[in-house]
Amino acid sequence: MMSKNDNTKPPLLSRRDALKIIGATGATAVIAQAVTAGPLSSGAIEGLERETHHASSDHEWHMVIDLAQCIGCQYCIWACQATNDVPEDNMRWNIGFPERTEDGTDFYMTRPCLHCQEAPCTKVCPVGATWVREDGIVAMDYDRCIGCRYCEVACPYDVRRFNWGSIETENSYQPTWGVAEVERRERGVAEKCTFCVHRIDRGMAEGLTPGVDPQATPACVNICPVNARVFGNIKDPESPVSKYLAEHETFRLREDFGTEPKVHYVRPERKEA
Repeated sequence: MMSKNDNTKPPLLSRRDALKIIGATGATAVIAQAVTAGPLSSGAIEGLERETHHASSDHEWHMVIDLAQCIGCQYCIWACQATNDVPEDNMRWNIGFPERTEDGTDFYMTRPCLHCQEAPCTKVCPVGATWVREDGIVAMDYDRCIGCRYCEVACPYDVRRFNWGSIETENSYQPTWGVAEVERRERGVAEKCTFCVHRIDRGMAEGLTPGVDPQATPACVNICPVNARVFGNIKDPESPVSKYLAEHETFRLREDFGTEPKVHYVRPERKEA
């Protein structure tokens, strides 16, 4: 996702220029001064025009993960890595692990980016490389990212990953679990789940409905063999996610943080012997 600069404002410092400053000086103070007083100041970033395609306030994309239905097959993880071209397991955008409740119920926990409405990661980024779109998706501009990792530290859900090196190996999850639909990121940027925003934007442009039409729906939702993931526009009462939320009791992770995440969970139920 690329951003467009307002031609009436001074050009923002590019990622390459910022990295040159950091590499040449090795001093935090230098880049900090550029961020707070120069073209990367809060005023400049607030005036940044962004290309958000078909994002609008008429849509707000949410996901439900039903932990009672999930069987821990990890198909969602593998489809994510294939579709978003994440070849290495330590870079996973969709995190999964076995877990157990206090009453002894075993379940499989999965955690994508929660796309918080009050996202801490967007508030600490010094160059405006991550922001909340009108439709609620927390977006990334990899060309703008300078690799400071502030977003990674600020995220309370540990769902951002840093690309430490150029990955040139083949993706072992392709083509079995999908083919790459987005470009692989360059070394030195923070990465994360995007709700397969490329599918959403393309689908909306083609008149498709995310959460209903597979071509416009996140890969992790499509691949689930037990329909444990549900996606859609929460502002549409007839959407799959709205209906699911109306019919099930759900919770969101650490709501006390005030982040307003857009991923909801159905609690796992203890299975009677």
